[in-house]
Amino acid sequence: MSEAEILEQIEDHGARHVVLTGGEPMVAAGVGSLAKAIRETGRHLTIETAGTVPPEGIACDLASLSPKLANSSPGRELPEAWRKRHETRRWQPEVVRAWIESHPFQLKFVVCGQSDLDEVESMIAQLGPTVLPENVFLMPEGIQLETLRARAGWLVEVCRQRGYRYGHRLQIELFGNRRGT
Repeated sequence: MSEAEILEQIEDHGARHVVLTGGEPMVAAGVGSLAKAIRETGRHLTIETAGTVPPEGIACDLASLSPKLANSSPGRELPEAWRKRHETRRWQPEVVRAWIESHPFQLKFVVCGQSDLDEVESMIAQLGPTVLPENVFLMPEGIQLETLRARAGWLVEVCRQRGYRYGHRLQIELFGNRRGT
């Protein structure tokens, strides 16, 4: 879609909040121009990013940063070169720091198990004191309701104890694991 077509879709939906997401929006050609155009309409703009590409002055009201944990590493079905590239790029604290220094932000981590919490807290510590517990969302990993519900129990308690926020995958709860929800 062209920028004009995207802006027309936004206008047709009448939404006051717009989220640029999907894979990694920061690598999309023209994303800076699109973000600027969206902001010029007076809408609130959130950019959901893995935090691997610097913001470089992009228009943004909320940076929703979702750094990848070790649990996100591609499986053996993918080529070794792909797995190595993912591992070396998935966590770039200097890029995440650039985002949090230039925009209001939240950090979202997809958690599989208790062992992921040490990695989450190590990442937060690397970013420094500007990351407060209320900036951190923990979300259970899973595409099946049973998995999400099993992980939710202990994860909600961790959030309560440490002051983090819990991010439920409501679309799975309501619609199942389907595209377009």
